[in-house]
Amino acid sequence: MENKAYAFWAGLFTVVLTAAIALAAYLFNVDRTVRVPYDLIARTNVTGLYADAAVRFRGLDVGRVQSIKFDRTHPGQILIRIMVDVHAPITHSTFGSLGLQGVTGIAFIQLDDTGRDLTPLPSSAQQVAQLPMRPGLLDQLQQRGDILLRKLEKVTDNVNDMLSPEMVEQLHETAANIAQAASGVATLTQEMAPVASKLPGTIDQLNHTLASTNQMITNLNRPDGPLDRNLNKVGTAAQQAGDALTQMNASLQDLSARVGYETLPRVNSLTEDVRAAAQSIDRAADTFNTNPRSVLFGAPRPAPGPGEAGFAWPAAAAAPAAPAAQ
Repeated sequence: MENKAYAFWAGLFTVVLTAAIALAAYLFNVDRTVRVPYDLIARTNVTGLYADAAVRFRGLDVGRVQSIKFDRTHPGQILIRIMVDVHAPITHSTFGSLGLQGVTGIAFIQLDDTGRDLTPLPSSAQQVAQLPMRPGLLDQLQQRGDILLRKLEKVTDNVNDMLSPEMVEQLHETAANIAQAASGVATLTQEMAPVASKLPGTIDQLNHTLASTNQMITNLNRPDGPLDRNLNKVGTAAQQAGDALTQMNASLQDLSARVGYETLPRVNSLTEDVRAAAQSIDRAADTFNTNPRSVLFGAPRPAPGPGEAGFAWPAAAAAPAAPAAQ
């Protein structure tokens, strides 16, 4: 009887313990986060994405993927239903893209925001809001694969052109020319060795010449040096020449004054005398032309004027004759 009671209580304890463990696991694993649905509109591949995949907003977990299905109204378009935390900052400028976790190939939804429109985007189970799905990194590489391949082919063709026989021959010729130039430089270096050995003596001579030149310049710059004496002599000669020019200028001014005040008046008086003589000659010529007898008999006496002896009034003009009687 005691063995049966012990077995009963042991079995009951085991059942209650199992139920308690199951209830605790359920309570600890249940997700009590309030989420709202959003639909991502994808027109690209969603390889590696599965239901219950993570949804992250700039790296932070904000939800899960609920379902993935085709859009019946738009063939080729995929609808991805995600459940996002109600407190997630989903706005009108939020968009989604496909991200990959390392090298496993497992994908997740990466949400981001352009910041153009920060107005919150409401959504509910009755009216699910839609978000655009942009191509991920892998899709962008696939889209640009053709361009990359063309550029790679072009680079390969350029490399082939560079490695063509003609180009290889030119490279060999260039290498030979470089080797010849290097040999010439070596020969020139050997020939310049004697000159380089004489260079210290040349430098010493040059230093001596420079010292002599400095000494000569110092002597020339002294107040009692030959340069100052010669310059003083040249200045004295120039001053004497200036004095001579001054005296010459004074003589020219005196001569000009004499010509202006003495010679020119005399020339003007002579000119007036010549002009009077010419006028007398003109009057004599006119008298000879008018009365040639004056040369022999002298000039006639002028007629007496009024009041002088021998003056006679001119006779009156005869009156006109009277007309004949009819």
